[in-house]
Amino acid sequence: MLMRGGTSKGPYFLGSDLPAGRDARDRVLLAAMGSPDARQIDGIGGATTLTSKVAIVSPSALPGVDIDYQFAQVSVDQAVVDTTPTCGNMLAGVGPFAIERGLVGAGDGATTVHIHDINTNARIAAIIQTPGGTVAYDGTTEIDGVPGAAAPVQLRFENIQGAKTGRTLPTGQPLDVIDGVQVTCIDVAMPMVIMRAADLGKTGYESKAELDADEALLRRLEAIRLEAGRRMGMGDVSGSVIPKLGLIAPPA
Repeated sequence: MLMRGGTSKGPYFLGSDLPAGRDARDRVLLAAMGSPDARQIDGIGGATTLTSKVAIVSPSALPGVDIDYQFAQVSVDQAVVDTTPTCGNMLAGVGPFAIERGLVGAGDGATTVHIHDINTNARIAAIIQTPGGTVAYDGTTEIDGVPGAAAPVQLRFENIQGAKTGRTLPTGQPLDVIDGVQVTCIDVAMPMVIMRAADLGKTGYESKAELDADEALLRRLEAIRLEAGRRMGMGDVSGSVIPKLGLIAPPA
């Protein structure tokens, strides 16, 4: 099923419908998305990282858990499928998908789907609107980055601190200095490297196009990310999308 979750979109597969071996599975996912190709013209990928994502959903054998969820980031222009990170946006679609495919029964009003995130070993309770026992998609909830409105999906996360590195502050301290820039390396649901936009000569209100065009900035950010990954105990992260970067700025 092709579904939007948050600001992301991609196919949701039943785990039983995919090959058991990783190499064979990755070939299927690459073919489905149309990768590697900058336009993903021969697949259903949308030629951006936000629209080249996959959710793999299976019944869970864990006590108190309904669903196992594995996220896969499919590269647009490379033959790479990365299951290292997770995606909270695609996670928002797991509950509706599980109900639609009969993996979880729907109640009247709202249904809570208990999910195990394989990528991070976190547990999430997803609250899905199910009036009359069917999933509601229309609603009045709005989020930045998505036009229009839809039914809300509430996600309640458990045991997400240190999900990847084993520590909330993987370097052992709240502030590090890398390439002359103060950064916070933190692992809560997703390993992140957070820094002030001003310390990089930016306002934090640049457009995506402006940031993408600043090749010197991108090179510097990647150098910071690589060093942060080493300090966070993640080794060589050059082939991974994590840790992710965040630039912060004063509110407008």
